[in-house]
Amino acid sequence: MKRVGAVVMSEFVLTRPASEHLAQIKAYREEFANCLGWLHGAQGLKKFEEPQDWLNYLALCENDATVPEGEHKYSQFIYVRMDDKKIVGMIGVRHKPVGPLDTWGGHVGYSVSPSERMKGYATQMLHEVLPYCKSLGLNRVLLTAGDENVGSVKTIIANGGILESYVMSPKHHVMVGRYWITLPD
Repeated sequence: MKRVGAVVMSEFVLTRPASEHLAQIKAYREEFANCLGWLHGAQGLKKFEEPQDWLNYLALCENDATVPEGEHKYSQFIYVRMDDKKIVGMIGVRHKPVGPLDTWGGHVGYSVSPSERMKGYATQMLHEVLPYCKSLGLNRVLLTAGDENVGSVKTIIANGGILESYVMSPKHHVMVGRYWITLPD
């Protein structure tokens, strides 16, 4: 932990989910079961009761040869608070969104645990995943958010997002802003 003035700051790590995180993944999923929040940035997690099944699915999504039918090549990250090993957020990267996701889904999606919101975690997660996006050969990434999701809009803008246009999300039945973040060289 870092001490800043009289405040103790926890350290965080953006990492890939692994077997060592199974209990924390289950807790993260369960926290969303009791709220209305969407579980963005956690590719398919709501479909899997068992975290190990989700990890197996993610492994398929990482490889062009094994990506499940109708899915996209995808990389999953979790944001872990080191002092208690809690997953406070998840963020995922679609390597090349196609079809409708190219219009209203974008490259990057993320969520923050309902009990951990409004602490700047989404902004930091997005900042930390952008170099990975660059390593995929992307020069810019698309993120989308509805205006009612003020926290997400602020997160995107804080990371350099520029609003291009609005489109209807057929999945969520709301208008979403399409924001582009240009990645530095």
